[in-house]
Amino acid sequence: MADKKISELTSTTDLNTTDVFPIVQSGTTKKIQFSDIQKEIVNYLTATNITAQASTPINLGDSAYASSEIIKLSWTGSNGTAVFTLPDATATNNQHRVIRFISDTTFTTNTRVHLTPSGSQTIDGSASYYEINKEYEGIQIWSDGTEWFIIQKKA
Repeated sequence: MADKKISELTSTTDLNTTDVFPIVQSGTTKKIQFSDIQKEIVNYLTATNITAQASTPINLGDSAYASSEIIKLSWTGSNGTAVFTLPDATATNNQHRVIRFISDTTFTTNTRVHLTPSGSQTIDGSASYYEINKEYEGIQIWSDGTEWFIIQKKA
């Protein structure tokens, strides 16, 4: 690849995670692996589905959710509250991270998910939770590396 101009490179639809591509960044030619590009595309377009249940806590800091950017919430079982603990805003992989939550038609005013900050961290300066308790409710949060900020609500 290093001995060819970009115009001389051939195209393919048979890509694997180790394929390398040239890019130009700030006037310098660099390389990037397809796995890095694919990760960004997959995370942005594919929601992580979580089924909430009364009195069943979920730690969003677990590795299963480490790269989730869109979380679609469903509810199962009896009415009640599920507590979802947000990831540690100070962790390297959460600094400048955006997470979007949206609930589906299984939510009612009697089914609730409490998005709760980790430890002594806050959401918009509050140590309290953010409650999702109706269908098609959405929230987008962002971490500055210290705390979480609500940057968009849909309700």
